[in-house]
Amino acid sequence: MPNDSLYTRRRVLGVTSSVAVVGLAGCSGGGSTDNPEGGDTTATPTEDHHDATDTESGHHEEEGDHDDGGHGHDEEIGDPTDTAEVAMLTADDGQHFEPHVVRVNIGGTVTFVNESGSHSTAAYHPDNDQPQLVPDGAQAWDSGLLSETGATFEHTFETEGVYHYYCAPHEALGMIGSVIVGEPDAHGQPALEDPPADKPDSVREKISELNEMCNDALGHTH
Repeated sequence: MPNDSLYTRRRVLGVTSSVAVVGLAGCSGGGSTDNPEGGDTTATPTEDHHDATDTESGHHEEEGDHDDGGHGHDEEIGDPTDTAEVAMLTADDGQHFEPHVVRVNIGGTVTFVNESGSHSTAAYHPDNDQPQLVPDGAQAWDSGLLSETGATFEHTFETEGVYHYYCAPHEALGMIGSVIVGEPDAHGQPALEDPPADKPDSVREKISELNEMCNDALGHTH
């Protein structure tokens, strides 16, 4: 009997030790990054994918924020009116005119309002030492620098056509806008030709965007 009891105890201890070894081996395998079926390894790619998705979503949201807020093709230009107002802004996403494109009747007046920062509005006109991006025979304008919040500048447009204008301190940053006067034919408008070759890429790209918006408003598609 003592022998049988000793044998039984040894057998139980042996089985217990085997179970412990298997359990430790399982824990070691689950924490190893070399084991593709380990719990941590499976969770890590899932978490990485989630982070990547969040990052990608955030990127698209940031791009959307930039496109929204009246900074591009989402603007509705509408029909000509007798008056229009353009805000000059310094915002988190840069400096810009808002809206980018307005449309007035022949003889209509545009009022530029400095809402934040220091800005100007000036026509792309030889009188301003700029290439002509206004109709033939159109008058130039240059407000000079407006630094006081609420300061305004008005210009009346007597010649039908498309006008591009810029902010002198921020032209290279893309602070450029357009005025459509009346119901002009898109063909033959100096403003709607290829952007001036001697301008920086940022200016050329912005003018190209404005050209597309103006052409769309005039029903001229290429």
